[in-house]
Amino acid sequence: MAIVFDSDAGTISGLSVGGLPDGIVDGDMLAANAVTAGKIVDGTIVNADINSSAAIAGSKISGSFGKVLQVIYGTTNTTAQTGGSNYVDTGLTAAITPSATSSKVLVLISQNLVFKTDTSSEREVYWNIVRNSTQLVIASSTMDVNSGDQFKNSVFNGLNFLDSPNTTSATTYKTQMKVSAGSSDVYVQTNSTNSTMILLEIGA
Repeated sequence: MAIVFDSDAGTISGLSVGGLPDGIVDGDMLAANAVTAGKIVDGTIVNADINSSAAIAGSKISGSFGKVLQVIYGTTNTTAQTGGSNYVDTGLTAAITPSATSSKVLVLISQNLVFKTDTSSEREVYWNIVRNSTQLVIASSTMDVNSGDQFKNSVFNGLNFLDSPNTTSATTYKTQMKVSAGSSDVYVQTNSTNSTMILLEIGA
């Protein structure tokens, strides 16, 4: 087919695919926003084609894997104590505002406790994780010394919990502690030791 130049219409006809030599068409010859997704062959864009400063929103990343959207760190070294059988706050707390109601929050606790008793009767110490006012998970330890002497025992709160708060409002997590009965006490953050809480928002 002959190549026809129509100066009145401003067109060229008769060109076939590949009719122009390589390097003839450059970026300046393309109209702005002329290249659409349908013109890009799947699989041709690789990591090197993406600018290192590109701010790609997490919502644009698909797949069956979870994504850590934010990390919150809380710590305290203020001593707290109770000898009561009702839960009291240990002072360890952290707050997070999930970015989506479908997000989960992974709660990681590292907290040392000291359990003391001076009775020959069995006693238990309990500790937990609470979201706002909802108890999520508890753990306990028992001391049965069969003696009237005073004993102390170290206990570790290493509770982990994957929570589904179903909210985008600020959400507070904390730990609490209690003992089962009198003649026993539990202490945390003794000698100004640090307790820590890490909250990780995991995207759906």
